[in-house]
Amino acid sequence: MKDLGDAKKILGMEITRDREAGILSLSQEAYVKKVLRSTHMDQSKPVSTPIGVHFKLRAATEEEYKNQFERMRFVPYANTVGSIMYSMIGTRPDLAYPLDVISRFMSKPLKDHWQAAKWVLRYMKGTETKKLCYMKQDDFLLRGYCDSDYGSNFDTRRSISGYVFTIGGNTIIWKSKLQKVVALSTTESEYMALTEAVKEALWLKGLANELGFPQKDVEVHCDSQSVIALAKNSVHHENTKHIDIMLHFVRDVITEGKIRLVKIASECNTADIFTKVLLVNKLEGALNMLRVSSH
Repeated sequence: MKDLGDAKKILGMEITRDREAGILSLSQEAYVKKVLRSTHMDQSKPVSTPIGVHFKLRAATEEEYKNQFERMRFVPYANTVGSIMYSMIGTRPDLAYPLDVISRFMSKPLKDHWQAAKWVLRYMKGTETKKLCYMKQDDFLLRGYCDSDYGSNFDTRRSISGYVFTIGGNTIIWKSKLQKVVALSTTESEYMALTEAVKEALWLKGLANELGFPQKDVEVHCDSQSVIALAKNSVHHENTKHIDIMLHFVRDVITEGKIRLVKIASECNTADIFTKVLLVNKLEGALNMLRVSSH
């Protein structure tokens, strides 16, 4: 065996350290450039948002798919989505929401879907130097943020759940995903997102305890006052009768003191980036809170 020193690159991720400042950064700049070259998007014009607000994507009808089949059969749609996914999983939480959108049309992609995928690549072109930064801090506390976007899928009207967890302020896990059932209200969609975040929080809390960093009560931040009231108050409300009983395990977890729900203003909720298209200034603010930076 041979000691090669500190790791500098592994599985396409470049690792840089500043031990004096206590900062470790992960980047996939070389991998992103390789993806852009393979898709012939390396000379494209960069854009400032991960996906354009004008994209209102729907699944292909049989007639649309038949008419565009010859045109789309040689388009590397699945390969492109897979390449974006690898970058998202490694170092780019800002790609989670657009990836969730474009990956819905893998089986029958149309021209509009391909235009949206190319938009994501153009965003990656302008942000290829982005790094996920980890900073050394005394505050080693686990915190979560969750959000949902009600009925955002135009085909099924299912909502999107998104959450992100940080420990010591460093981003460790993120997710953007369509909910499994159709929510009948905004409160229900937010409650489903909270449920997924609470389940993840319990698992992360157990993992941190095993690693020797015990967590008392994990803070989960939510921007919906109605959901927080519903989770904390065991009184039956007629207008929430349709919410599945299994979701109410959140109340038991809160009662046992394992999770603490905290109200957060919508503009400060970093989970917004995983559920919807954000304005440029809000996007940059969310990336700063997630510690995704070019510096």
